[in-house]
Amino acid sequence: MASTRENTATRTSWWGLAPYPAMVADAAGTLLDLNSAADLLLGGATPGASMRDVAPGWLAEAHRRMTEAHIGSARRADEESAAPAPVSGRIGAQSFEAHATRTPEGSVVWWLVDDTDRRLAEEALLTERERTRFLSEASNVLLASLNTDRCMAATAQLAAEYLADVAIVVAPAKGGELPVSRALTGQEADRALLVADPSDLPGLAEALQGFPPVPSRWIDPAALPAWVLPDGFTEKVESVVVTPLPGHGVPAGALILLRRSGRTRFNENEEVFARLFAARAGAALSAARLYSEQSAITQTLMRDLLPPSLQRLDGVEIAGGYRPAGSAEQVGGDFYDVHPGTTVADASLVVLGDVCGKGLEAAVLTGKIRNTLQALLPMADDHERMLRLLNGALLSSHHTRFATLVLASVHRTENEVRLRLTSAGHPSPLVVRADGIIEEVPTRGSLIGVLPTIEALTVEAVLEPGDTCLLYTDGFTEARGGPLGDEMFGDERLRQALAECADMPAEAVVERIQMLASQWLRDGRHDDMALIAISAPRTQHLSAVNGRTRGRYTA
Repeated sequence: MASTRENTATRTSWWGLAPYPAMVADAAGTLLDLNSAADLLLGGATPGASMRDVAPGWLAEAHRRMTEAHIGSARRADEESAAPAPVSGRIGAQSFEAHATRTPEGSVVWWLVDDTDRRLAEEALLTERERTRFLSEASNVLLASLNTDRCMAATAQLAAEYLADVAIVVAPAKGGELPVSRALTGQEADRALLVADPSDLPGLAEALQGFPPVPSRWIDPAALPAWVLPDGFTEKVESVVVTPLPGHGVPAGALILLRRSGRTRFNENEEVFARLFAARAGAALSAARLYSEQSAITQTLMRDLLPPSLQRLDGVEIAGGYRPAGSAEQVGGDFYDVHPGTTVADASLVVLGDVCGKGLEAAVLTGKIRNTLQALLPMADDHERMLRLLNGALLSSHHTRFATLVLASVHRTENEVRLRLTSAGHPSPLVVRADGIIEEVPTRGSLIGVLPTIEALTVEAVLEPGDTCLLYTDGFTEARGGPLGDEMFGDERLRQALAECADMPAEAVVERIQMLASQWLRDGRHDDMALIAISAPRTQHLSAVNGRTRGRYTA
């Protein structure tokens, strides 16, 4: 008797020192004993009760499977000594991991370890990993395009797939209309321009101005304006989030997130994550909008810098070609222009020039020279005066670059084309006659933008039918290439190539010279290259109807 009482006292003391709730059950599932922590956790369980009645279902089922497996099979000694795998489940609001230990009598001791904090930490870590993956994927998708509309649609679709049931991206108003992109989960985003008042939705007007978002609980879903909901969405909205899309210095728009009835409302943590996504989307939208604005500005400016398209002018064939120094560039330091005469009796002015340098800086000076010459057109019959005024304009500017020019006044009289040519430090024009003979026009002059005074010599030339006058820049003669890649194309090769173009139309002459220069260069580096061909076309003489008066020439 004394020994029994001592064992009972020892076990009671041991139970009380156990750090976890613990219970003992036999093979039949009857509860044999439990400590005070287990009694408190299970709510008054007593020895003799069935595990199915006092323990949670997941634990009772685990006990049944363990005892049946132990009874129904003969186990080796090492298997009996091995600890069974723990099982997990919830008891109330807490999560527990149950560890089993078999006793020599065949009963099972269950130790319940509270792993609620660990599981919450694991779930939080998993959530953060998923969010990090989503933000990384979202950044890749958003930065894949610099088109504003596509970027808005991508933002709405990503938000609808991961953050909400419906996502709406609202851009700053343009001309009284709101650019909007709306997306439902699993559907493509639509885009629209809506005449709507942002103040109809609490927090939207402020978000479009870049102010911090209002908490979701302050927004009444029943007060949503109809324009917010995409077509086909008729369900009740349970929760709304409105957050700004911050851009580079200025707001890029606002993001509206909607969850339908039946889903949990947005919590504070989700609202913070929505702002993280909005920051990335806002940066991408801002970059796309900035690119669009700069592209529009560039196209507007480039319109005046690009060489004009040329065609037959007053019966004279005029063709031009241009190749910038860089393959990724559209403009540079070489240029040409054709200014038609005011009337058919007036000469047209052809200009070809070469600004020192290449690239954008040279193109800026090119634009200034072209605009200045445009303003000086009323005195186009006096080449020297035009060049003097242009020289003064360049000297008074902040540019330190100089330019070379050649001016050609073109006038057709019957079947001839009369030229007045003036060079300002530029390579002399070449004339190829219909029989292949090459003539150099001996005009010369000073560089433009170097000295306060300039000199220029104007020379006249006449083109008979089939003749062509070629104006070109030194990018052709100084082009390095050939078999070894370092030999200049040179004046002699240019003359030989031009001689092969005898009696060819102006456009064919330009294409031929450009093709030969390109073959010579291959993929080598080169300067800007520009040329203009002026041809007197073959004509036919028509006699007068009465056979006595003077007839006329036609091309």
